Amino acid sequence: MKSAFKSLMLGSALTAAVALSATAPAMAQTAQPVQMMQPAPSLNLSAHGEVKAAPDMATISFGVQTEAPTAQQAMRDNASRMTEVMAALRRAGIAERDVQTSGLNLSAQYDYVQNEPPKLRGYQAVNRVTVVINDLTKVGTTADAVVAAGVNQIDGISFGLKDPTAAENQARQMAVRALQAKAQLYAQALNVQLSGIRNLSEGGGYSPEPQPIFAVRAMAMREDASTPVAAGELTIRIDITGVYDIAR
Repeated sequence: MKSAFKSLMLGSALTAAVALSATAPAMAQTAQPVQMMQPAPSLNLSAHGEVKAAPDMATISFGVQTEAPTAQQAMRDNASRMTEVMAALRRAGIAERDVQTSGLNLSAQYDYVQNEPPKLRGYQAVNRVTVVINDLTKVGTTADAVVAAGVNQIDGISFGLKDPTAAENQARQMAVRALQAKAQLYAQALNVQLSGIRNLSEGGGYSPEPQPIFAVRAMAMREDASTPVAAGELTIRIDITGVYDIAR
């Protein structure tokens, strides 16, 4: 009985081995090597377009700083002076919507002497305001008016455009033309043909830059002269990057 069982097992094993050996050549013949896809050759280029434009608005940031022995007195003095400043802005023709509080701070002030603990001198209150001026002829006179009303800090002035869309679009067109010309130049130098642009991305744009302005009216040329302010020109720049496919 055991001999018959061993014979049966041996026969099954031989049959499986024969079947495996018969299919092995077929599997070897159908297996194909994996081919890695090579990326298409391309040109990765960048260009920019730049236009100049005259500003039609200005933004001034200024503040009122007061000091007093107590915090309450410092805040009261600051509020009284800022009230006069707001009234001066209204008289200068600045609309309420163009005036925004940008910061309010109260801090303790100390005197420091070597080898001694700090001594409280009092408190300092600072109220900062940002004003948009839509008439550039009023920039200098507005700065003088708020200084006369109590402003003792002017942080800076920036000129801008109420609507930069047209200037940005013009810069975009110039950037695209520059990118196309650069791509054609490279294609000719490499003796290849371009098959089209695969990707285009944009950066840059309109960004007004702050400029310093005199904070003290006494620095004007004459006592009756308004602070001179020159608007100059703005630079609107658009940067783009493009990927061009090269025909195989």
